[in-house]
Amino acid sequence: MVTTADIAHTDALSSDNRVWLDRYIAAQADEVKTMLTHAWALVQAHYPNDACTPSGEPVLANVLAAAKTVAEMDLLNDAVAATLLLDMPNYVSDWRLEVEAKCGKSVAQLVAGLDQIQKLTQFVRVDQLNTQEERQQQAEAMRQMLLAMVTDIRVVLIKLALRTQTMVYLAHVADEELKRRIAKETMDVFAPLANRLGVWQLKWQLEDLGFRYQHPEEYKRIAKLLDEKRVERLEYIDHFVDTIKEQLDKLNLHFEVAGRPKHIYSIYRKMVKKKLDFDGLYDIRAVRILVDTVPECYATLGVVHSLWQPIPGEFDDYIAHPKANDYQSLHTVVVGPEDKGVEVQIRTFDMHRYAEFGVAAHWRYKEGGKGDSAYEQKIAWLRQLLDWRENMAESDREDLASAFQTELFNDTIYVLTPHGKVFALPAGATPIDFAYALHSDLGNRCRGAKVDGQIVPLSTPLENGQRVEIIAAKEGGPSVNWLHDGWVRSSKAIGKIRSYIRQQNTDSVREEGRHLLEKQLAKIQPKPNLHKLTEELGFDKIDDVYAALGQGELSARAIQKAAGALIEPPPPQISEASLVKQSKIKASLSGILVDGESGLLTTLAKCCKPAPGDDIVGFVTRERGVSIHRKNCPSFQHLAQLTPEKVLPVSWASQQDNQVFAIDIEIRAQDRGGLLRDVSDALARNKLNVTAVQTQSKDLEALMRFTLEVRQVNDLPRVLASLGEVKGVLTVTRL
Repeated sequence: MVTTADIAHTDALSSDNRVWLDRYIAAQADEVKTMLTHAWALVQAHYPNDACTPSGEPVLANVLAAAKTVAEMDLLNDAVAATLLLDMPNYVSDWRLEVEAKCGKSVAQLVAGLDQIQKLTQFVRVDQLNTQEERQQQAEAMRQMLLAMVTDIRVVLIKLALRTQTMVYLAHVADEELKRRIAKETMDVFAPLANRLGVWQLKWQLEDLGFRYQHPEEYKRIAKLLDEKRVERLEYIDHFVDTIKEQLDKLNLHFEVAGRPKHIYSIYRKMVKKKLDFDGLYDIRAVRILVDTVPECYATLGVVHSLWQPIPGEFDDYIAHPKANDYQSLHTVVVGPEDKGVEVQIRTFDMHRYAEFGVAAHWRYKEGGKGDSAYEQKIAWLRQLLDWRENMAESDREDLASAFQTELFNDTIYVLTPHGKVFALPAGATPIDFAYALHSDLGNRCRGAKVDGQIVPLSTPLENGQRVEIIAAKEGGPSVNWLHDGWVRSSKAIGKIRSYIRQQNTDSVREEGRHLLEKQLAKIQPKPNLHKLTEELGFDKIDDVYAALGQGELSARAIQKAAGALIEPPPPQISEASLVKQSKIKASLSGILVDGESGLLTTLAKCCKPAPGDDIVGFVTRERGVSIHRKNCPSFQHLAQLTPEKVLPVSWASQQDNQVFAIDIEIRAQDRGGLLRDVSDALARNKLNVTAVQTQSKDLEALMRFTLEVRQVNDLPRVLASLGEVKGVLTVTRL
């Protein structure tokens, strides 16, 4: 229960923050001042005076305190306005129109993102699961979901600011069970998230307050042992740092020195990890020194040890002997002023970047265990972005606003059961994938689904944050058509469906495959020879083709491709002798001039795909007439060395209006969501027809190959330049 004194205290804090907001608005440029004034006016007009958060905190006090934190984090003014307005969706039905009209589109988008994750975090409960392993998995899924759901990383940072304010307010809540539950969620989800993103000013508060409400006695014990307040410890560290800087300046080194007093939860964790009592800890205060080179690291160590006495047994040389994850640094503990222990870490700037953003990143070994390397690279990028934000010039603010927009995590979606359990699925996954993620048997019996309470087709792609309920039959199995129609994306679901089908009667599987093959061949004229089709598909006999089709291991597209290769009409055969006897003509029907020969069949070589504008040359073949190559084609150069007498000079003749030629291009780019769409848009703007696409991704890099139809290659440089301007594209080359 909240007492009258607590309410008075909260009102006083709210009043202080209201004064801060007035001063903050007054200090802004006119346009920003207007936007923030409108935001506060909307709050006053629509927020009920007695509105409270789920923890019982007055909403006005909550948003004002969080807005101040967001401003201190330098997340730009639209984020401050969005923090004030985050509760608008709860009180105004057409809030988006009103917020956009008064404060702008970017503020409305941030409010929408905040509303989504506010409702989601209230629905998802980590503590309701049975085992510790399940709770850890749920917490990790929720952390990843929060990052995946937002298109602007500031939404997550604002949520962290709001949670920090809630944790501060819990000191005035009498309901111990509520405090423990919120603290547990904070320690499981939000403090690790702040740690991953490197938001230290929020991380230590979330951890200390979470620890305080979960383990109040242990918290009080350590707090008493720390015989100085955090402010006093900060002053001590500042004095220690100033002394080091004064000495390093004398060496004319390029350096950075930063210090921090360790917070209560960090001290507790170290006591548990090292199995020490408080008196055995020497590093409750820490200083980090960065220099340019390894020799300068050891020179700096000498300076530190000359100023203060090192404590025996507390020196570690991780430069000469790196940790298993290649972390490098010098660690020492010295007896500082007033006989207080201080830990000093010394490393180069490169070592520090690797420790913060590489595989030695602090957040991973703080949380323990091994993670997904691709996910960790994305986290590293976000940490670098936030680090860049803190050190950028004022003139670069517009670049920062766009940099906050992120699609890093859109290769995975996170959906929920009706009870709030989170499951990760590949982007584009359907209710079938979700059913198999829940249980293999449920996937087999899946016959329908509800998404957010509405019945949807099983082919419906799911989206982040949706609640999915599976409608299942009492018995039955999956349909192979789920695979053939592309309704399944996850490897688990595909494997389970194939496994189920394999276990069924072999004859019925083959019969199903035979019907599927007949269905596909009915679309193809003339029908290919089954024996040749079997060979083209890489099988020994037609029964194997039936079985592969029936089990879903062979796609309808593969059948069509193989059949198409077989039914392509063979070119008329001509002999080399008949070629030599024919007389010179000006042009052939193909639009290619062949010197010295008449009426010759010409074919464009598939190895280099020449097109008008290319320097070309002919090579006499036994069955395809004169094969036309680009002069720099490696295949032609090899053939010309073996039989130079078969080389003929050729040139391009006039083209027919509707004549087009196929060329291949290769694009190498940084992988991201929407990349293929943006490249396709660029090709469409250049009015080019795409006849084939191959894409693959590895280590956050995409390799894309396109077959295009062109009339001539003269326009190709313009097309390649246009593709090179697509965001993330590294190189564009013609193959």
